[in-house]
Amino acid sequence: MGLIVELAEYERLADQVRATDDLLARALFGDPPAAEALIAECDGEPAGYALFFSTFSTFLAIQGVWLEDLFVRPSFRRHGVGRLLLAAVAARTRERGGERLEWSALDWNELALDFYRGLGAGRMDEWITHRLVGDKLEELAQQAPL
Repeated sequence: MGLIVELAEYERLADQVRATDDLLARALFGDPPAAEALIAECDGEPAGYALFFSTFSTFLAIQGVWLEDLFVRPSFRRHGVGRLLLAAVAARTRERGGERLEWSALDWNELALDFYRGLGAGRMDEWITHRLVGDKLEELAQQAPL
């Protein structure tokens, strides 16, 4: 949970964190789990984490993985921790027969964008992410036929 808060602070989104230890435990260890997480440690200290979940491609008719978070604490950056975390998520994707691993990054986060470019990840500038949250999500949900 502490790493999630650190990521939110880094991304200037700390005011949006609503997660709690209990909610996170239910999401990661519920039946079925909503997501999975890998935590990297260096000398017993948490260095970073990757949080991901399954997706599905209708065009490929096969599952993939959405990487929701990849975060490495500043003191552990440039030591290969992020690459190892992302490689572990890629390995899990392939083990499950997945054909693609996707994620998003903030447009101002040049450190992350350069890292992803260095891995050979392609940008998908033609796709624009959309989101419904809170009242707007509820408004649309109320329109569903029951």
